Amino acid sequence: MENIGSITTLVIVALAILTLYRGIKVVPQSKVFVIERFGKYYRTLDAGLSIIIPYLDRVAHKVDVLERQLEAQNISVITKDNVEVELETSVFYRVTNSSRSVYRISNIDQALSTETSSVVRSAAGKLELDELQSSRDQMNAEIAKSLTPSTEAWGIEITRTSITDVIVDESTKAAQRQQLNAERNRRATVAEAEGQKESIQLKADGDLYKAKKEAEGVKVAAEAEAYSIEIKAAADAKQTSLLAKAIKENGKPAVDFEIAKRQVEAIGQLSASQNAKTLILPSDISSIFSAVTALAEMLPTEKK
Repeated sequence: MENIGSITTLVIVALAILTLYRGIKVVPQSKVFVIERFGKYYRTLDAGLSIIIPYLDRVAHKVDVLERQLEAQNISVITKDNVEVELETSVFYRVTNSSRSVYRISNIDQALSTETSSVVRSAAGKLELDELQSSRDQMNAEIAKSLTPSTEAWGIEITRTSITDVIVDESTKAAQRQQLNAERNRRATVAEAEGQKESIQLKADGDLYKAKKEAEGVKVAAEAEAYSIEIKAAADAKQTSLLAKAIKENGKPAVDFEIAKRQVEAIGQLSASQNAKTLILPSDISSIFSAVTALAEMLPTEKK
């Protein structure tokens, strides 16, 4: 009897330990546990210590909630300008609803890979080859946006998409090189033409500036000459006025005095000339000097 009692005690203790083991669950930080009761989804256990009803509840699925990377795949696409290329694509995602991820889809990676191929082909078909190579950010955003409705139903979230490479066949590469060389030649021709145009324009501006300055110089010279003529005319007018006044006051002697003075000045200029080797004077030169002296003595003291 004692042996039977000991065995019973051991069974009870073992059953109690088993019950505690099945009822206490420690969930790691990187996972969540999906609990089923009688084969039906009951609840989700988050990270930490949790208690379930043993024998009624069980851990049906242990779901990893870390961000995952879908295996990179090469997707053949045809661009808007009918060029066939391959896009190397990577997709990153994480589980946000563990129950949906295990009860609505059987193979997340395969389903996501298929959906990604369809979306990438559709997005690439809207762009030409040159745009496809330079618009990867736009492509990545469109892929993530297009995948969102499906992934929400599967309980996952697309965190990132990346077009890591655009694979082009050799014939297309050769055509691209030719196109690139042609574009470079075109740009060089345009740059040379623009340089010549700028040079011509600068030369024309320089000629115009020179012409303006020359015109301004001619204008200044003409104004100076006009001013000189005006001053000389004023001086001649004043001299004529004075002569007329002298004639009015002194009569013929004043006229004779002015003529004699002009003759004396002319003789002085001839004698001062460097080219004048021989000076021939009129025979009545002495009478000229005598007339000047006599007329000078006739003038009043203040007019002398």
